[in-house]
Amino acid sequence: MRKETLFARHGFMESDLEVNVIGGRSKVGTFLKQALNYVGQTGDPIPEAKWMEALLHASTQVERVGREMSVDPREQELPLAELDPYIRGIVRWLNELGLHTSFCCDGHNKRPAHVSFIRLLKKEEIRLLKACATKDVRIKIEGKKATFLYRAGEVQKLLDVSEHFFALVKDPANIIHLEADGFKSKVMDLLSISGASGNERKIRNHLRQQLNKITDYTYMDRAGNLLAYLNCGEGPTVLLSAHMDTVEEFSEDRYIIEEGTVLSSSDGVLGADDRAGIAVVLEVLSRISKTNFNGTLKVAFTVKEEIGCVGAREIDQEFISDIDAAIVVDRRGTRDIVTSNYSTSFCPDEYGELFEKAGQSLGMEDWKVTVGGSSDARVFAEYSIPSVNLSAGYLHEHTDFETLDYKAAYETMILVEGVLHQQLIGVRGDVQTGEEV
Repeated sequence: MRKETLFARHGFMESDLEVNVIGGRSKVGTFLKQALNYVGQTGDPIPEAKWMEALLHASTQVERVGREMSVDPREQELPLAELDPYIRGIVRWLNELGLHTSFCCDGHNKRPAHVSFIRLLKKEEIRLLKACATKDVRIKIEGKKATFLYRAGEVQKLLDVSEHFFALVKDPANIIHLEADGFKSKVMDLLSISGASGNERKIRNHLRQQLNKITDYTYMDRAGNLLAYLNCGEGPTVLLSAHMDTVEEFSEDRYIIEEGTVLSSSDGVLGADDRAGIAVVLEVLSRISKTNFNGTLKVAFTVKEEIGCVGAREIDQEFISDIDAAIVVDRRGTRDIVTSNYSTSFCPDEYGELFEKAGQSLGMEDWKVTVGGSSDARVFAEYSIPSVNLSAGYLHEHTDFETLDYKAAYETMILVEGVLHQQLIGVRGDVQTGEEV
């Protein structure tokens, strides 16, 4: 394993070797130097098992101060040599990020690892913690304590979490990448469920289970659309929509190829059109309680979009009768806000501009209003509902070369969340002015 990666996983930086204090090298630097001397090399690669052996040996060669609870990390150097080996890196990087710890334990492969903090964490600090979870390690926060949950016997998975925390130490902007990585696992689940037009039963059943957990009410209309609503207070009623069908069934025995943040299928269509849109909607719903949104969210996961937007055209009219505005997530590429096609406007110009405004406030200035093709957004517009269709991050849909940039899809979720959080959409009438409510 590369030395830089090993250092990140176990709580060290190359600069630790250069840091000196009055009377000699820092304790962390001395600890690191002893470990490097033990392995007998400073180059790459170093097997992780050998490195852990070196750290165990080196921990006996440095001055002891009485474990971490005897040290205030705001005033004194952390006694890394005395911390449990699988939690050492996490604790180091937490303190580097300003989340000062008072106690830690890696559970010794018998119980979950945990870290206690000197004070209660703030909202953004909790976000940092949760962003560093992995597919194998979930982070539970209660009061001043964070517990790391993983399968029995897999304490070594904590080292992956340490890498995530180090990424934030290097650049706090990496939080988007880390959160997108967590979002990817949800996308992958959806990409495992096939469902061509007219055969959406399996994906609908899966989504109904998901919606039952995060909405107030879910039902299927006569057309087969999966509909739901979630009341979040007094205010506008906003429709979030994506379609359940794919242009064809997924190939049997296919696997998903990952290249950076881009996914593709080993055989046949990927199905990101429109599994990516569904993932965006589900993520918005799961996070909406932590925003300032006041109003009602309605959800329409439609059928047979690929063969003429059939589901949207046959949707339960009572369900859509009170909707003030619609947000569809079913556009190829990134950063497109589709408000019309070449013959029909989907909404007043001001409605599309709300999304540009939100993008600018979120540091994504390249979200722009544009002309696009047909989608359920056009159908909702025919019902006099101001509608936009947002990019979902996929390209080359309907072909064997389809790809999905899941980070781009996650950023679409951030945009939708931002529009709702900033309360840019008002009740019908206010929608067209772009006035905040």
